[in-house]
Amino acid sequence: MKQLSKYIMLAVGLSLLLATRTFAGPPYLTDDPEPVEFQYWEAYLFANGVHTGDGYNINGPAAELNYGALPDTQLHLVVPMNTVGGGGAPSASGLGDTGFGIKYRFVHETNGWPQIGIFPMVELPTGDAGRGLGNGRAWFRLPLWLQKSFGPWTTYGGGGMALNSAPGQRDHPFGGWLLQRELGEHLTLGGELFAQGAAANGDRAFAAINLGGSYKLSEHFSLLFSAGHTVAGSAQTLWYFGLYSTW
Repeated sequence: MKQLSKYIMLAVGLSLLLATRTFAGPPYLTDDPEPVEFQYWEAYLFANGVHTGDGYNINGPAAELNYGALPDTQLHLVVPMNTVGGGGAPSASGLGDTGFGIKYRFVHETNGWPQIGIFPMVELPTGDAGRGLGNGRAWFRLPLWLQKSFGPWTTYGGGGMALNSAPGQRDHPFGGWLLQRELGEHLTLGGELFAQGAAANGDRAFAAINLGGSYKLSEHFSLLFSAGHTVAGSAQTLWYFGLYSTW
């Protein structure tokens, strides 16, 4: 029973890290303030994962849908399937928690000023917390993001607070910064440093370096990819792979 409880706590902790991954600007952990254009759609079909010495959480197949509902305002929805395992317990698979958010840009970029936006989000407890597939209660992320471009270079980042009242979980800060560059018409590569406070009782804060990019297949389709590893806190390997479409 003690081993099972340890496994459940590990799975929930990994789910929280993956939720960060899901809510971030794909394929990165760090997000940006730029919303989808007014009356445009974008969609992601993706999978990502977190692997440690004690377990793993594979988030996928998962779908993300964004819509430019108003000028400078984006609606955001994520519906994932999750698979968790490790700690000597059998693996579990099923629907994960459903994420919903609203991105609003209130400052536009100029020659001397970055664009700035907020992206409050809630994750609804649609996953089975008893099997390690969800948080058990709704929880919230309240970030502020900034972005500035210089020719083919773009840099963005920021951070905020996560508010989580589920049993065993903790409110915690998070933040990151990213630099990326366009390499021709099809390929963009970038890297980020992301850090997060302890998200659960007995958990540790972490910092991770993540490298990735996108490859434009056509006007409306792109491949997204990233991989990284923590440089502080518990050892964790991160990855993301997805297909992006806009119309």
